Amino acid sequence: MTQPSVFRANAIDTTAMALAIRRHAVDMTHLGKSSHVGSVLSLADILAVLYGDIMRLNPAEPRWIDRDRFILSKGHAGAGVYAALAERGFLPREQLKTHYQNGSKLSGHVSHKGVPGVEFSTGSLGHGLGVGAGMALAAKRAGRANRVFVVLSDGECDEGSNWEAIMFAAHHKLDNLIVAVDYNKIQSLDSVANTLALEPFADKWRAFGWHVAEVDGHDHTALSTALAVESGERGRPSVVICHTTKGKGVSFMENAVLWHYRTPQGEEYAAACTELGRATGEGENA
Repeated sequence: MTQPSVFRANAIDTTAMALAIRRHAVDMTHLGKSSHVGSVLSLADILAVLYGDIMRLNPAEPRWIDRDRFILSKGHAGAGVYAALAERGFLPREQLKTHYQNGSKLSGHVSHKGVPGVEFSTGSLGHGLGVGAGMALAAKRAGRANRVFVVLSDGECDEGSNWEAIMFAAHHKLDNLIVAVDYNKIQSLDSVANTLALEPFADKWRAFGWHVAEVDGHDHTALSTALAVESGERGRPSVVICHTTKGKGVSFMENAVLWHYRTPQGEEYAAACTELGRATGEGENA
């Protein structure tokens, strides 16, 4: 198997990449009349840092055996992953326009079927971390250097299956497993605090035996430092609790429960495009 000459994309401007992901997300949800744009905007900086700086990947060889694995457990924000993959060259940017449309491979919830760079289809919450822990254990037992990165939503941490996986990972000392929690504090119909409070959130992870970091989830320097495997502890899995803003980058979407499901159309679409620094429809006609 051909070995890639470059493992990580250190030359990428992750701030520019995050803006591109946000622009793509607004266009994709507009064109497909789909939901979850607020979730993608929340997550864009985490994705940009992972895909642009941290993970070892090779777009020319998506199934490279020594690649890092990425699982978006909050699969409803799949538009963000597709956008990140397009920015890294795994698929053409033009294909993003087909998102959520009949016959498209780019389904609303992220799917691996026919999409290079996607490891695992997700949608039902609470599944990604268990699969990621299994991948990390398999890599350990095979003596490979793969790291496994899993992104969870905060609301998803209501699921008991996650806490089983958290115990499993600590028991097996999976220090090649890194979780990022997109802690925007809003879930589908209300705030996280009103739905099922998570606090003291960081203390719970520590009690389960994990190395814990908390960062501003929109600060690329802090994210890059915390998500690097070297920032963890030998023999312990790591979690980075990323404090984020739902709808980040579009003022009227920020911290608004409405934008978990609402789709940007008409004047709202035009306003979102303006706030993201480009003309309405530019993404449609590019």
